[in-house]
Amino acid sequence: MSGPNGDPDISIDDGIIEDGDEFTDEEFVAINSMLDQINSYLDDLEEKNDALNGKMHELLESNRQARLEFRAQMLAKEEEDHRSGYGGDSSTDTQVDHNKETC
Repeated sequence: MSGPNGDPDISIDDGIIEDGDEFTDEEFVAINSMLDQINSYLDDLEEKNDALNGKMHELLESNRQARLEFRAQMLAKEEEDHRSGYGGDSSTDTQVDHNKETC
C-alpha cells in the first residue's frame, strides 16, 4: 500500500503521536519557554521592521520634496534666463536639442 503522498511502503499511521507518547512537565515548560523566547524575538523583529518602514517613508517623502524644490528652482532659473535674454541664440539651442536626441 502506498503512503499518503504516494510514497511506497509508508503507512498512513506512521508518525502519529499515540497516547503512550506523553511529555513530562519539564519538557512542556522547556517548550513553552522556547516558544515565549521565539515570540519575543519575533515581536522585536516586527518593531524594528515597523521603525525601518517608517524611516523609509520619511526618506521617500524628503526625497520627493527635494525633487519638487529642485524642479521649481530650475523652472524659476529658466524663466529668469528667458526674461533676461540669456537663453542663447536659436542655433545654439538647436544644436543642444540635436545633441539630446543623439545621446
